Amino acid sequence: MASANDASQSHSNAITYFVLRRLHSCTGILFGGYLIVHLLVNATLAQSGDIYQKQVDKIHSLPMLTLIEWVFIYLPIIYHTIYGMWITFTGRPNIGDYPFSKNIFYFFQRLTAILLALFIVFHVLAMKGLFGGVLVFDPGHATFTATRSLTANWAIEYFIYPLGILCACYHLANGFWTAAITWGLTVSRGAQRRWGFACFGLFLMTLVFGMTAWLTVVMHPALK
Repeated sequence: MASANDASQSHSNAITYFVLRRLHSCTGILFGGYLIVHLLVNATLAQSGDIYQKQVDKIHSLPMLTLIEWVFIYLPIIYHTIYGMWITFTGRPNIGDYPFSKNIFYFFQRLTAILLALFIVFHVLAMKGLFGGVLVFDPGHATFTATRSLTANWAIEYFIYPLGILCACYHLANGFWTAAITWGLTVSRGAQRRWGFACFGLFLMTLVFGMTAWLTVVMHPALK
């Protein structure tokens, strides 16, 4: 028979789990919002390098930019990634036993979590110069340095960035779909189906943003 202490500990663990999962969901939503803006800004490369530079200048003219980046970008991403990795590596994949569509979506959510985490680490550290000067991003010369970094070699240009964009867009859209369930916003099957269509639209929209920027750089090397 369970003791009062066991029941109290179980209740405490349940509360901790609830809070951590909700925080994971909230940070995912924050990261998702940032990702949409980031991809949209990058897509302005298709208009011209000057327009892209202006968008970057607007961002870097914000007051207390470093504080904003840490509070609304870096810390949420770090927490979301660490807890997401814990979910991934402590879970038990059962896609072979239950090959249902939502189970398959969940499997790819966890797979893209791993690939996206690796991509983000590479992307951020490369832009900060930890992998060599040719990959450094200079906000004052945004078009030139972003293009130079993306086209540094064939693997970065044709494998790492396209795959990273695809993983980011899928993880974002499917994460928004599951977030609505987590917060009790889509309880019925019909609501989940309608929200699923909206999230699929989000996936297509962000993928178009990301691939537009990528294709612009690949097809117009003169941007460098």
